Amino acid sequence: MSTSESAAAAAGGSRGPDWAPRKRMDQFIDAIELIAAFFVGLVAADTFISVLLRAFFSVSIPDSYDFGRMLLGILIFWGIAACSYRGGHITVDLVWANVGPKAKRWIDVFATLVLLFVVTVQTYTLVDKVVGTYNDNVLTFDLRLPTWPFFAIAWAGDVSAVILIAIRTYRLVFYPDEIERAETAVRPVE
Repeated sequence: MSTSESAAAAAGGSRGPDWAPRKRMDQFIDAIELIAAFFVGLVAADTFISVLLRAFFSVSIPDSYDFGRMLLGILIFWGIAACSYRGGHITVDLVWANVGPKAKRWIDVFATLVLLFVVTVQTYTLVDKVVGTYNDNVLTFDLRLPTWPFFAIAWAGDVSAVILIAIRTYRLVFYPDEIERAETAVRPVE
């Protein structure tokens, strides 16, 4: 047994026939979380630099309000993608906490399917907003830059949320142990 196989076995996993697709799904999930973290840093840097320039140099970044507003929208949609898979959003577990493990699983599957439906409808309606800003040629105030690319990046975050919620649903139905292990595992920062 190789070192990676023993590490996988120690982590509770095995290299079955579907190991490679699950590994790719995990890499995809990690990439989406990394993109969401990047946008958190970008919004924080934009805010910090804007305040610093205004406070000490009486200078403002052209379109900083527009950029901040649109980056915040992007952050929100990519954040939805990141927390939807991990189940890190606010939940009310009054019924769930008082039922058995099998009922908990089916409540999780039902709730995830409802979330998948809602976010899919949201994604469908958001594409109309992207197309509308493109067709209307909506521009920023100072630099006259088109705003539709920002809306498109936000929409891509929403599409990612749909994909991640679908992966979560698939794993809840077919591999519930992986979801439980992922939610309780402490992941080191690398």
